[in-house]
Amino acid sequence: MYLCGMKSSLMIAAPTSGSGKTTIARGLMALLMQKGFVVQPFKCGPDYIDTKFHEAVCGRPSINLDTFMATPEHVRELFEYYGKDADVRIVEGMMGLFDGYDRDKGSSAEIAQVLDIPVVLVVDAKSSAYSMAPLLSGFINFKKEVRIAGVIFNKVGSEKHLKMLQEVCDDLGVACFGYLPKSAGLEQSSRYLGLDFSEEAETTDLLQLLEQSVDWERLLLLSSDVSGLLVRRQRTVSPTVADCESDSNGLSALIAHNDESFTFLYQEALDCFSSIRFFDPEKDVPNLDDVDLLYLPGGYPEKHLEALVKNEACRSAIRDFADSGGRIQAECGGMMYLCAKIVTDDGEYPMCGVLPYTITARKADRKLSLGYRQFVLDGKEYRGHEFHYTQFLDDTPKSIVQVYNAKGEPVPTPVFRYKNVFASYTHLYAGFVLNEK
Repeated sequence: MYLCGMKSSLMIAAPTSGSGKTTIARGLMALLMQKGFVVQPFKCGPDYIDTKFHEAVCGRPSINLDTFMATPEHVRELFEYYGKDADVRIVEGMMGLFDGYDRDKGSSAEIAQVLDIPVVLVVDAKSSAYSMAPLLSGFINFKKEVRIAGVIFNKVGSEKHLKMLQEVCDDLGVACFGYLPKSAGLEQSSRYLGLDFSEEAETTDLLQLLEQSVDWERLLLLSSDVSGLLVRRQRTVSPTVADCESDSNGLSALIAHNDESFTFLYQEALDCFSSIRFFDPEKDVPNLDDVDLLYLPGGYPEKHLEALVKNEACRSAIRDFADSGGRIQAECGGMMYLCAKIVTDDGEYPMCGVLPYTITARKADRKLSLGYRQFVLDGKEYRGHEFHYTQFLDDTPKSIVQVYNAKGEPVPTPVFRYKNVFASYTHLYAGFVLNEK
């Protein structure tokens, strides 16, 4: 089924984290793909893991939308550009609907307003009946400019339970688009910093439940730009986004990438380069001739230290490239890889040795460092985010610039420069990756 000549756009959000929005968002994406739609996924906030679920389901990159790291105008441009050939644009929210870096600034609600799209709330209904009424009423009426179109209930215990929840929606005058039953099989496993994206992205059981229990056709009629009749069509092959029309300074990039050690990349960053090549530091020896930028993104190198140590030729090539003035951008896991060594509970592992620091990944030293980051260097503003448990061994090294959080408060995150190497724990947003040194 298809909405003739029109697009459908909506956000899947929730009152709190853990309500089931990722399960329902990716399930709806997969179901609509199965029905023959071209679905473009988006994710609110600086999330690298949910986007991998989205890409696995939709067969095209999921795009991050963030109003701290980018302007509202840029967020709208991303939404239109990457969704221009899609039938359906689905945005998955982050945390609770109104949770932002400063009250509701940067929240999913703000992004829904910026894009002018309706919100469907995924609500955990476990152990709740008519008490759901004041909760939903608060979300619906808190900011009228945020268009909450309806609700999908999760963890519904029985038909009787569902009937009570539908009565809540009837009394509030809000649509109930369906539900998912309480089921241990639908619970997401958690690993390390987030969801386990090595697991199967979809299950047949989930798709069957969604088709039976969620009015997906009605969901498609939510967006203000949708009108017309439902007609049958065949799914088309979606184009790549390699022909990005955004400004580019013509750089070619060699990028470290594999499933886990170096995996955290914004699609927009890739599309800004004039050409890109990938290599796997666990297996390959990179050819660094005629490379404008060596990009070492974040990931979990501490989980694959033996393979990284074994590939000594790769580490040596990167060290020589840095020493000879080659330009390197290294973020979080990439920065760790450039350091002298990483220590774990199993021992010490030599890394590239470009930076003279030691990183500890020992369990006793684990400490969460989390949040948006910003700083100004050489007159240019950089924005990004930080999310890691590893730390510098002993004292935090000196930074070349003071880094601040989203509220402008100083944080101890260091930024390093060695010749043409630029490195930090901060994952820089795509718009700033290409700034000159």
